[in-house]
Amino acid sequence: MEPRPRYRAERYRAADKLRGKVALITGGDPGIGRAVAVLHARESADVAIVYLPEEQPDAEETRRAVEAEGRRCLLLPGDLHGASFCREAVERTVRELGGLDILVDNAAHLNGRTDLSQLSFEDWDRSFKVNLYACFHLVQAARPHLKAGDAIIATASEEALKGGDTMIDYAAAKAALVNFTKPIASRLAKDGVRANVAAPGPTWTVLNVADQNMPEEGLAHLGSQGPLGRVAQPEEIAPVYVYLASDADSSYTVGEIVAVTGGLTGTR
Repeated sequence: MEPRPRYRAERYRAADKLRGKVALITGGDPGIGRAVAVLHARESADVAIVYLPEEQPDAEETRRAVEAEGRRCLLLPGDLHGASFCREAVERTVRELGGLDILVDNAAHLNGRTDLSQLSFEDWDRSFKVNLYACFHLVQAARPHLKAGDAIIATASEEALKGGDTMIDYAAAKAALVNFTKPIASRLAKDGVRANVAAPGPTWTVLNVADQNMPEEGLAHLGSQGPLGRVAQPEEIAPVYVYLASDADSSYTVGEIVAVTGGLTGTR
């Protein structure tokens, strides 16, 4: 993928905000997940990442980047569409890294079908299993391990906020994810656990390039409709996740949608 997505966030200065924490990040190979893993490590958290087995080389690169920050990185290959693997990912994180304090549900399946007649049930089902059901299974598995000051962060999308003309199943699943996270947030808050949503705008990631149904001209103009006139880099999105993970920064932030869209949500 050229140019390669930027994830190192070289201008970001850490302040030990996540010292002693353990984060489980799904979709932690290339893209936003890698940038989030790197900044969590820079803020002194150990990290476990979930990824598809065929993305092993990308996962290894994420591990090297996390270890370069001086933290541990546990690799968890598998497919999140099943409840059993979601439970296994949580249990291995707790067992091998000593606990779980931050759950980042970031894995996504994107299918840019532009016509409802072309959208198969298999496409729809896969989108909901990865983009929504996985979060449900992960939250259920993680809940017994989370305590006051801990955090759940769900990755939605600007598409969840406005509806997507070319991403019918993706937009629907991400909107459902928002409306799953908001009601559980009020319940979890009673125990001091914060649940929030990060909603990135168009971001230069493998997820977009790998979408077989996105027209080439659409990829070329990704992000061009916004005030900044460009796509985001993963390193520009990741600091929001540090904010939501840090109890020192976001102790009064519960059930919120933090949109990082380059102004797109205000211009559409």
